[in-house]
Amino acid sequence: MSAPRKPSAARTGRTRKKPLLAPDVTHVDYKDTALLRTFLSDRGKIRSRRITGITPQQQRMVNRAIKNAREMALLPFTGR
Repeated sequence: MSAPRKPSAARTGRTRKKPLLAPDVTHVDYKDTALLRTFLSDRGKIRSRRITGITPQQQRMVNRAIKNAREMALLPFTGR
């Protein structure tokens, strides 16, 4: 027998928050480390689209901005 499944956000009626649709966010910039940290785990890994709830195009923009910020030493490569 398999374990019972955890109800998804769609089944429970909760809506996902969309961090890039906030009124103060106009575009994704590598210098905006406060916004980019919301897309990083505590270990420094980039969170997946399934977790963050953003579109594929937004995910690519976020990935590029995080990688640029890491190269500029604004964000850590790991969370050690």
